[in-house]
Amino acid sequence: QVQLVESGGGLVQAGGSLRLSCAASGRIFSINAMGWYRQAPGKQRELVAVITSGGSTTYADSVKGRFTISSVNAKNTMYLQMNSLKPEDTAVYYCNANSRGWDYWGQGTQVTVSS
Repeated sequence: QVQLVESGGGLVQAGGSLRLSCAASGRIFSINAMGWYRQAPGKQRELVAVITSGGSTTYADSVKGRFTISSVNAKNTMYLQMNSLKPEDTAVYYCNANSRGWDYWGQGTQVTVSS
């Protein structure tokens, strides 16, 4: 199994920045991709960004050029640098890890962007 713990959420004004962190533990050697998802009130959970074990990244169109996903030690810690935040970025952000076809999730961290 893989355990994920997010941190770094909070309240920020529009145009500001936040950095989210996700610490992975457990069977991290089996992770082939990690990512960030978010869920706003009344909306479905959506992909924000993904990074594979090979370092390839994918971003949602809505965050391209503003958010950057990265990882340290390949599969142990993952970050999401969020710049130029907008009120529509307000959501609970979840860390995800895919390992051997199974999805693991963190508990989520709230990001609130005020206008």
